[in-house]
Amino acid sequence: MSEAVNSAPVLTLDGPGGAGKGTISRLVAERLGWHLLDSGALYRLTALAAGKHGVALDDEVGLARVAATLDVVFVAENEATTVLLEGDDATTAIRTEQVGDAASRVAALPAVRQALLQRQRDFRKAPGLVADGRDMGTVVFTDAPLKIFLTASAEERARRRHLQLREAGVDASLLSLLKEIQARDARDMQRSVAPLKPADDAITLDTTRLTIPEVVDRLTELLTERGLASAT
Repeated sequence: MSEAVNSAPVLTLDGPGGAGKGTISRLVAERLGWHLLDSGALYRLTALAAGKHGVALDDEVGLARVAATLDVVFVAENEATTVLLEGDDATTAIRTEQVGDAASRVAALPAVRQALLQRQRDFRKAPGLVADGRDMGTVVFTDAPLKIFLTASAEERARRRHLQLREAGVDASLLSLLKEIQARDARDMQRSVAPLKPADDAITLDTTRLTIPEVVDRLTELLTERGLASAT
């Protein structure tokens, strides 16, 4: 399926889990008044819906059918986004480690990726789109005028996730989180379809020693320098 011609600018943010893509994408979109695509949420929702309907994670045809018929609504309000799956609030459920691991497995299946491709491209609307994922710049929006590959060390990403879970009252092992992140990175980078990697024309930004506001400022500066957004 070819990429539809669309003049709305797109900022793609690809990179491994825990690099800060979700928070940073939302903050940049809010600052600019742009639309937001959390592509990872679509894969997580597919995995969650599959479990809900008894579809096995190795049933590629069944999973593609689930992906193509997802009943999903994103409701943005009060600086947060509520995710509804078949009318039920799935915002918290899709962020568990279990669903994240299942989503990584689901995302490795070509038929599922194809089923979700056009749905992701349909998010591209004026005045612009911030697209967060793992193949936004390499597959979904190959003509995006600004592509960023956001990364951080596996140790730092595990530390951030550990802190996030502790703040949510969830007990987790830092070592186990690190191993899970490393395994997910390997799976995402080695999959045959749309492997995790920077686009040839992407700018790599390591956030290991950067604060979230510093990254948001840098991205808005790049957009302004390229004439894609007004100075804020």
